[in-house]
Amino acid sequence: MTLTDWFNKRKIQQIAARDNDVHIDDSIGKLWTLCYNCSSQLPKKDLENNLMVCPNCDYHFRIGAKQRIKLIADDGTFVEMFSNIKPCDPLNFVDTQTYKARQESAKEKSGLDEAVVVGTCKIKGEQAAIAVMDFDYMGGSMGSVVGEKITRILEYALENKLPSIVFTSSGGARMQESALSLMQMAKTSCIIAKLNEAGLLYITVLCEPTFGGVTASFGTIGDIIIAEKGARIGFAGRRVIEQTIRQKLPADFQTAEYLLKYGQIDFIVERKDMKDKLAKLITLHKAN
Repeated sequence: MTLTDWFNKRKIQQIAARDNDVHIDDSIGKLWTLCYNCSSQLPKKDLENNLMVCPNCDYHFRIGAKQRIKLIADDGTFVEMFSNIKPCDPLNFVDTQTYKARQESAKEKSGLDEAVVVGTCKIKGEQAAIAVMDFDYMGGSMGSVVGEKITRILEYALENKLPSIVFTSSGGARMQESALSLMQMAKTSCIIAKLNEAGLLYITVLCEPTFGGVTASFGTIGDIIIAEKGARIGFAGRRVIEQTIRQKLPADFQTAEYLLKYGQIDFIVERKDMKDKLAKLITLHKAN
């Protein structure tokens, strides 16, 4: 008998000897959340009441698109648009799973059809077009649908002379769509150039994390670039850069604070202040 056989036999014996009526309650573990920054054990309810921000170190946890819209939009004013645009599998891509299987898994995890939700809303009474990315859907990766939905909502903003705000949270371009994903960088950048020519306000809010093709396109060409506190922002990952330049990077490299220090963003805004800040910027631009 091999060692593997022995372990398998022992496992079967343990399962057989277990009382079928025994139920292990793991609900206690669901009531607490570990802070990634300071390792504090936080009651989940308290964390949610604090807008998913650690009360001890001010670490901003990732939040989904629906939760972010709820925090930003005035009650009952958000109207989702272009939800009829659905993802497909143009390349019949397969890695360890089929692309379609990954899409289904991402849909179940995030509750969304794609990695971005777009629409119009009022922010402190000011009408705006918004796009909100969700990292839970395949790491917020930018595929054809993400690029198309963002382009269409910005075209709507152009036609209706609305300020537009994009909240980014993404690992970059979606590899399962290859060059089709990379083309979204050019497409989104072109419509933003038209907004600029028309003198319309375009704001980006970089959230944890924002990387790759999103950073290299619509994420960092806003008239005003805001970042949430502690958000990691960059193009390539830290390890890739260190291996390329053969140097150790600063501990705070690619954080919002680091980018602010070197003039890559305009503001760092805490989550609790984001709605007020956006409303003020829209009002100032509208006055001018």
